[in-house]
Amino acid sequence: MISITDEHVWKANMIIGSKPTAIFVAIIVLFINTPIFSLFAERHDQGSSSAGLNAILAKAAEYADRLEGAALDFVCCEEIKEWLDPTLDARLELSSGRTYYDPIAGEFITWQGAKVIKKSWIYDYQCIRKEGKIHETRTLLKENGKEKKEAKASLKTTMFRYGTSMLGPVGMFGTRFQPRYQYTIVGEKKIKGQKAIIVDANPLSDDVKSTNLYGKAWIAVETGDILKIEWNEERIGRYEIFEERGKEFNRTPRITVVSEFQAEKNGLRFPTQLYIEEAYLDKYGYPFIRSKTTVKYKDFRFFTVEVEIR
Repeated sequence: MISITDEHVWKANMIIGSKPTAIFVAIIVLFINTPIFSLFAERHDQGSSSAGLNAILAKAAEYADRLEGAALDFVCCEEIKEWLDPTLDARLELSSGRTYYDPIAGEFITWQGAKVIKKSWIYDYQCIRKEGKIHETRTLLKENGKEKKEAKASLKTTMFRYGTSMLGPVGMFGTRFQPRYQYTIVGEKKIKGQKAIIVDANPLSDDVKSTNLYGKAWIAVETGDILKIEWNEERIGRYEIFEERGKEFNRTPRITVVSEFQAEKNGLRFPTQLYIEEAYLDKYGYPFIRSKTTVKYKDFRFFTVEVEIR
């Protein structure tokens, strides 16, 4: 899927993308409704209570640096579920009289009478990182509930394409990247019994904003481990697809992308869930959820998890 090397790993690791091969297909980057937290401000650049922020950033940097230098080889089960509600598409088609050409099927398709569409896949997934390169392979085991045995299978999702979020924390919190960001503590929460500080990472320059991923991260207070990241939707690949769809729907697009890292081995965290929600807000701010994609990783088998500080 995505060959990632040092300078590109944190830029590309979560870029979800595809090409619009059908009306279902859209593109975004990386794997929930936003919780309501008791918010408080703590600006990294204002010196307000900076000691606590600096301490958590130092721990996060240590974790990210270990992750950046890691050699990895693991296998797990990857379960993907897609859900699409074509209600707004059908209304648009009815009002405009337009139909859409599906290049895969080689024919025009219609949304009229369409119901909620559900799809699912189960893969045996392997991820290897060696000498700064990531290699992903998949064996398709089930498709829409039917048994399969397809080696070296492609990712068959129709709504979104995504890459591994494994190295996402590196570009946001690694020692050599922290000077590029402004950090703000925006809350705290317990995740699986661990106290976590929620830190917003915002690029200091437009150049960084256009090339690096950013968003909010849930950082374990005790260890500095990155437990969860909610990616900023501005870094979704080809976001203009959703903006254009929003114009046609006369609504504002809102894309939510959340990665969770709950599997642990040798002090490193591995992705356990990716959640993607495509919603469109009406003039009152009420969301219509057009699609949801959930990816779960479980039953990990670790062959190599070696950490080397660079």
